[in-house]
Amino acid sequence: MITIAHIYNDFNGKFGIPRQSGLVEGLEARIVFCPEYRNADALRGLEGFSHIWLLWDFSQAHTEKWSPTVRPPRLGGNKRMGVWATRSPFRPNNIGLSSVRILSIELDTPEGPVIHVEGADLMNGTPILDIKPYLPFTDSHPEASSGWTREANNTPLNVVIPDPVRNSYSFTARQWKAIEGILAGDPRPHYQDDPARIYSFEFNNITIRFRVAGDTAIVE
Repeated sequence: MITIAHIYNDFNGKFGIPRQSGLVEGLEARIVFCPEYRNADALRGLEGFSHIWLLWDFSQAHTEKWSPTVRPPRLGGNKRMGVWATRSPFRPNNIGLSSVRILSIELDTPEGPVIHVEGADLMNGTPILDIKPYLPFTDSHPEASSGWTREANNTPLNVVIPDPVRNSYSFTARQWKAIEGILAGDPRPHYQDDPARIYSFEFNNITIRFRVAGDTAIVE
């Protein structure tokens, strides 16, 4: 596989990253091309699209073996599903697929052409293998069934960020919105439900610590 670009954002660790693309507003990222692919002609016409597909490498999930079944965290980690019926990173080819919204395209920067996007579910530095335009007339299927994911509890959590916490950090309004969206999506494995347990994830080089009591995530 050839890496054509890398994505850069606020996630330096895997925990806390949304489980799917497009779920959390405010998650902005930059796609920076490798030197040999920094050709503005390759982006000609892309400005007419609102969304793109990213094909990328699960670079932190490479394994020598694969299993035909996996335990989706959304089902509590106790029920097995076939790997082809999931989006688990642990598969024979560690390829991810994400749909993201284009915020802007800069063709002439010191880093070459840069695509600014929103809604990516990738870790900082993830290798991008390919970029394709999203076509709503063929890629969107409102009547599609969602299989076993209907069994999962997708009710968002309430989020409480006390004022002393907000006042202690210089996050932008966009970043606070992204943090709230991440927590509302409940990044915990669903087999963990201990209101006293403190969880944490890295965001913009800051450790966000939180606990979950009932249906509310509280930032510590």
